[in-house]
Amino acid sequence: MSFKTSQLNFQSIRPWVTLLVIIWLLSALGLGWLVNSLLILFGFLLLAPVLAFFGLRWWLQRSLVTDNCPVCSYELTSLKQTELQCPNCGEQLVVEEGHFQRLTPEGTIDVKAVEVSTPSEE
Repeated sequence: MSFKTSQLNFQSIRPWVTLLVIIWLLSALGLGWLVNSLLILFGFLLLAPVLAFFGLRWWLQRSLVTDNCPVCSYELTSLKQTELQCPNCGEQLVVEEGHFQRLTPEGTIDVKAVEVSTPSEE
């Protein structure tokens, strides 16, 4: 092994050795609490994004509603307890009990039309 390759190997581990020496000195001086605090903070910074990701996924699964528009049957996705406008037909909708309902003024009776066929007389 040549001097140059050993110098390159030492260059790659030098920051880690320096960090270990600093930690050892701080704990020898009675400042181990500082090292522990920094390690806890570092662990929290690594763990917080993972917890936030899974927490956001859990919240979205509980809060998102996917249903069809009651007017044009266009599939929509929205948050619970929100009002929105159907992008297909423009109807104002509100999310109630996991389904989309037409947003109508108080006292309006919503009627569904049914086609009735008449028998043909020959």
